[in-house]
Amino acid sequence: MPTKLSTTQSDFTERFKQFLALRHAGEKSVSDTVAAILTQVRNEGDKALLQLTTKFDHFEAAHDSIRVTPQEIANALSLCSPELIKSLKAAASRIRDYSERQMPQDLDYTDEQGVRLGHRWTPIQSVGLYVPGGTASYPSSVLMNAIPAKVAGVERLVMVVPSPEGKLNPALLAAAHVAGIEEIYKIGGAQAVAALAYGTQTIRPVDKIVGPGNAYVAEAKRQVFGVVGIDMIAGPSEILVIADNKNDPEWIAADLLSQAEHDVLAQSILITTDTTFADVVCTQVQQILKTLPRADIAEKSWERYGGVIVVENLEQACAIANSIAPEHLELAVDNPDALVPLIAHAGAIFLGRHTPEAIGDYVAGPSHVLPTSGTARFSSGLSVFDFLKRTSLIGCTAESLAAISSYAEVLAVTEGLDAHALSVTIRKKP
Repeated sequence: MPTKLSTTQSDFTERFKQFLALRHAGEKSVSDTVAAILTQVRNEGDKALLQLTTKFDHFEAAHDSIRVTPQEIANALSLCSPELIKSLKAAASRIRDYSERQMPQDLDYTDEQGVRLGHRWTPIQSVGLYVPGGTASYPSSVLMNAIPAKVAGVERLVMVVPSPEGKLNPALLAAAHVAGIEEIYKIGGAQAVAALAYGTQTIRPVDKIVGPGNAYVAEAKRQVFGVVGIDMIAGPSEILVIADNKNDPEWIAADLLSQAEHDVLAQSILITTDTTFADVVCTQVQQILKTLPRADIAEKSWERYGGVIVVENLEQACAIANSIAPEHLELAVDNPDALVPLIAHAGAIFLGRHTPEAIGDYVAGPSHVLPTSGTARFSSGLSVFDFLKRTSLIGCTAESLAAISSYAEVLAVTEGLDAHALSVTIRKKP
């Protein structure tokens, strides 16, 4: 059974802390294993990359076969239904439109002292996109990662995807084609992250790595950070639904399971003001589980890490949501806009009963790559900003330098940096 809590319980605070710690209790460190793989690929290049790919993906990887060819992409497109291609293009169009509206403007102005100030935005030149393969093959993730990068102006976008037994999901290649990705390699795991970060004889290194993966991929991204940039360390998916008793319980049950079916470590939480409604939702969850192809995964997630919290009012629900800082937050209430100002931490907020989280996973527009495990407290979802760099612009004339230089001189001398002061004062001499 999922954990059931009520804020009226005298020990609610302690039980709530224990509930939030559940998913971390069984975590094990893969740091040493990943470090060894990174070192091997860094030192041996293609030799290590091919050996590890052969070992973990169970096919004979070779120099001339790890890069996906145009013919393989064409074959993949022919295997996809017209409905799928149409849906991929529709989703891509919406993601592109949203991303284009996010693009920031350069800044250039002169202040009262005559100093020219501003900034300019420039794209990162090369980005590696990690795409999960096998049972966790999500063509939507290809679009959600690649299109903001393309809109930002990234010149070189490299996609890596594991191919168990040498096979790739045709939908992944179709999504890559729709997104405009041309450089694709059939590699995965920590070894793929190493190849992107350090480069090999076959694969040139990139400047940043984005995209979700398993614990080994996440740890590899953590360890190569600094050599390259990364988007975030993504954990298992999660959803929190704040719902009143005017909802259809079956709708809310389906929303909870939409994340539970991702992974046995995923977490689905319902917060409501009505105990009876909560019980009916739980009953509906059991009914829907009987119909799901991924019921085994979803049921384990729901039973181990699912939660139902009964609160006294919606304001209290928002306070609890902030302490969780969920990846996805549904506000399935009459007036969701009234609650939005009370939400300080969430990766994405879904407004109203007719906005299921799943619509954000595919076609809404914003990227579905969002902060997990409480990191929404200090980070944002993937966007064009992840593929841009901001460079400051500063320009002085003789007059404007004279107007502000004395302050710089005082601060430089105070810090014991006399050459700093000299570089200013020397320009003031006749």
